[in-house]
Amino acid sequence: MHNHNTSNNPPPLPLYQPAPGAPKPVLPRLSQELAWVGSLLFLAIALLLLLLGQAPAWRSLVGNIAINFLAVMVEALPFMLIGSLAGGLIEVFVPATWVERAVRQHRIRAVLLAGLLGLLLPVCECAIVPVVRRLLGKGVPLAAALTFLLAGPIVNGIVAASTAIAYSYDWLVPAVRLGSGYVIAVVVGLLLGRWFNRDNGLLPQWNSGLPTTCGHQGCSHGGGQEASRLARLRHALEHASDDFFGVGFYLVIGAFIAALVRSIVPMDVFSQLLAAPWQAILLMMAMAVLLNLCSEADAFIAASFRGILPGSAQMAFMVLGPMLDLKLLLMYLSVFRKRLIVALAVTVPLAVLLVMLGLQRFFPDLL
Repeated sequence: MHNHNTSNNPPPLPLYQPAPGAPKPVLPRLSQELAWVGSLLFLAIALLLLLLGQAPAWRSLVGNIAINFLAVMVEALPFMLIGSLAGGLIEVFVPATWVERAVRQHRIRAVLLAGLLGLLLPVCECAIVPVVRRLLGKGVPLAAALTFLLAGPIVNGIVAASTAIAYSYDWLVPAVRLGSGYVIAVVVGLLLGRWFNRDNGLLPQWNSGLPTTCGHQGCSHGGGQEASRLARLRHALEHASDDFFGVGFYLVIGAFIAALVRSIVPMDVFSQLLAAPWQAILLMMAMAVLLNLCSEADAFIAASFRGILPGSAQMAFMVLGPMLDLKLLLMYLSVFRKRLIVALAVTVPLAVLLVMLGLQRFFPDLL
């Protein structure tokens, strides 16, 4: 028998059971509508290219687009699958209580540790927000939660491996990526942690400690007695499937845009950007926000611009995307107040820009 002291050691909350007053899942509906529009546009453009490819004058261009597109997809899909499986297993089998205990300590030490949690919990940005919501519901400090939110999708082993393979096993590239992501996440977490707290930064439902729900019937991830190990494994695979097919849409669109750019845009345009690296950095930052790629696959998109864009611009793409893109902004609305989202939307890109300009200034040939 264990005697829990509710004042000092509260029992873990049921993570995946409906809770009275929990927010309604309105974002998935919006995401589905956007996905439908994007899918129809993609299919229309793909059909147009298929028809143009029948004409001799267009055959070479369409062939180049197809080769570039398939090259990115074949390299990226295995890592997105690995990341989805890891996320599903973590979702079901890893309790949030031990993470919560690890970061409930001195504020600065908690932030420094939170930036490294992705090495133990390799979750991409597509699944990071639900994890952070559970941690916030258990009382994790806001600064530590923000740091894990920003660093977790970058500072993890799967992202390091995929980045290394995308850049032909040049391990300096993932080292710079993980190091930059960690530094930016810690700085932003500490900075925003001084301006915001749980009262003025979180929506009331998360500040009051309500648990989150996963929406799967019969899910019992908290280690309850009613769920067998086989059933929990099945639920983990369901979560992995949802992540894989939900995020795969963004990867397809991103790979397609990258293939179009490489095949259609004249090379002299990129030579001008090479002469003005800050413009290339801003361009790749904008692409990172718009493309909504998964952090386990975005390195293959960035690597497709080797030789035509500066390394600092490629790194800006790989660092900003997992921290701040359109889908993440929508997901942030379910956790944070608008003032904190605005602060994130300003400080994160500014920090990435400054770090990348520093890399370009002092280490122009680093990547």
